[in-house]
Amino acid sequence: MNSAHLGPPTREEIDHWLSAVLAGTRTRDEADRWAAQWHGGPADNAVDDEVVWWGLELLHGIDMPIGPSGIFLHDDAQVNHWLSEFHSRCVDTPRDDA
Repeated sequence: MNSAHLGPPTREEIDHWLSAVLAGTRTRDEADRWAAQWHGGPADNAVDDEVVWWGLELLHGIDMPIGPSGIFLHDDAQVNHWLSEFHSRCVDTPRDDA
């Protein structure tokens, strides 16, 4: 997925990626790679929604392992907590276009 041809990510996309990781329909590696396209390059300036940026920060690194064991630094319980917190932030910080 190349961000140069896309607009900035949406809250709906962040919700989708967190939910998909929990459901097992997307891998953590896929989620990390998707979020990574908005870090460290010209595309990172495209994100102006602080709630989306917060979600991207979580997704970028969601696949970090603890050593060679295959266990992730952030387990499913943590990701579920992030998803709940993301929903709360969406309510607490309405979008400018809403």
